[in-house]
Amino acid sequence: MAEPVTVNDVLDGHVALDLECLDRIYLNAYVPNLQVGGQVVSFLTAHLGYPIPSPAIFDKIGTAFRRAVAQFAEDEHIPVVRFTKTDRKIDKMRPYIYIAAQARTGRSGVTAIGVAQEYANVFTGAKREGSTGVPWFAFTRADRRVSCYYFYLWDDEFGPGFIKICAYFPYPAKIWINGHEWAKRQAGHAGIGFTELSNGFAAIDDPAGLQVICDRLGPEEITAFADRWFSVLPVPLTEHDAAGGYWWELSMRQVEVSRTIVFDAPRHVRGFFEALVADNLDIGRPEHVELIFSRHPVLRGRPPSAQKVFKTNVVTRGVAVTVNAFYKHSRIKQYLKDGRALRIETVINDTYDLGAQRRLHNLPELQARARAANRRLLDTERVGQGCVLASPAFERIAHPTTTVDGRRAPALRFGDPRVQALGGALCVGLLAVTGITNKSLRALMTGLLGEPYPMNRASYDLIRLRRKGLITRIPGRNLYRLTDDGLAFAIFYTKAHNRVLRPLMATDRPQAPPEMRAAIRTIDAHVHARLAQARLPLAAA
Repeated sequence: MAEPVTVNDVLDGHVALDLECLDRIYLNAYVPNLQVGGQVVSFLTAHLGYPIPSPAIFDKIGTAFRRAVAQFAEDEHIPVVRFTKTDRKIDKMRPYIYIAAQARTGRSGVTAIGVAQEYANVFTGAKREGSTGVPWFAFTRADRRVSCYYFYLWDDEFGPGFIKICAYFPYPAKIWINGHEWAKRQAGHAGIGFTELSNGFAAIDDPAGLQVICDRLGPEEITAFADRWFSVLPVPLTEHDAAGGYWWELSMRQVEVSRTIVFDAPRHVRGFFEALVADNLDIGRPEHVELIFSRHPVLRGRPPSAQKVFKTNVVTRGVAVTVNAFYKHSRIKQYLKDGRALRIETVINDTYDLGAQRRLHNLPELQARARAANRRLLDTERVGQGCVLASPAFERIAHPTTTVDGRRAPALRFGDPRVQALGGALCVGLLAVTGITNKSLRALMTGLLGEPYPMNRASYDLIRLRRKGLITRIPGRNLYRLTDDGLAFAIFYTKAHNRVLRPLMATDRPQAPPEMRAAIRTIDAHVHARLAQARLPLAAA
């Protein structure tokens, strides 16, 4: 029988390229000085000089913007496409993007303009009358269906992208770019030869040089892209507005931080992913069945209408398999890329999930934390398939010991239901990324034990794990990280129990594998024969 392939077998010696890079970046563009009603009044009166801050001014600015877009499209011979409610925009616009002269020549330009009616958070004005009968207007935010313009671009530095601008006050905008596409163009400018992967690299002449290029992409390059195109496109804000401090700033709406591991042969990447999926299917996370643990953060103000879910799952669509780990609004996903590479991707839908703020200048901090999450997830999977049975660490864990400072460290005995539940809880790969708290441990243990698991019991178990060196506390926080021994303990105890002990204990039951039942029957027959030869009654045995 062929020996099963493990993650470590494939990663050691079969990796042709290992690259960390920003992938898709989706940004909000907003005007900081136009966020509340009082700022709107100041904009209309003190800045624009109107005596009465009327919402009719919004229509005037919006109409001028729409006319400017139409004139721009006519002057530049740019196709205008109107989206319907059911259209998938990228599918409808892809032909315009890649057959345009800009895409063929690599020169910057607008390839197409899309027009859609979408809901946006804009200001509305309501007329009021004071006690003297003098009218005045109150401005509040509301979601309204308004016109939005999608400018699909081909940029010399970033390749394909788009900028979406809302045609109603305060003119929120969005920007979409791709870090891998930017890196491809920078590698070309630097004279570094490469073979493309869809949305990535399959091979590169200078891997270290390419990593330096990927590390260079940051707020300065992205801000320059936005400024460059806001100066080219028709926009509702003017130079006078910009001089008065009314201009867009960028914040992060969605950021994908990827790690791509390209293997030297397709069979190795398939072997890697089969080993990876096997673990995710085996340890409490069957296909399409989600392990949900309610680690809900404490929120101020009104409670949310729907509880947030934290889960891991394996999703299969046809022959494409994706392993997902969800955390708050974000997730980490793993999947095969073109059958040649493994892509690990942290998708951040809310920067606060990783403890970073949203403004664009915080991108380096966010990227560092997302890269660390990708690395911790892969390290967890490596440890999960690299446990050594005879390791002294397991002997220390299974017996009572004393710490260096003389404190007693109780045993974590294999087979004890509570200890096995602890191992199963710590097996959840997401905890290696997010850390462990008393609350998250209670949520997992309650489900695994099938009975209440109070706070004091969780505190005692955290003390046991810490004194055994299986977790370490992050200074200044009630948050713990798994150590290497902790990962090995959790995964070995869970695998040994679920894959070895439990099948052996179930050999006389119909669900046991037929080969194992046959082997046990053979052993049982030989034992009975030995007893009969020794003339020992069966009851005495």
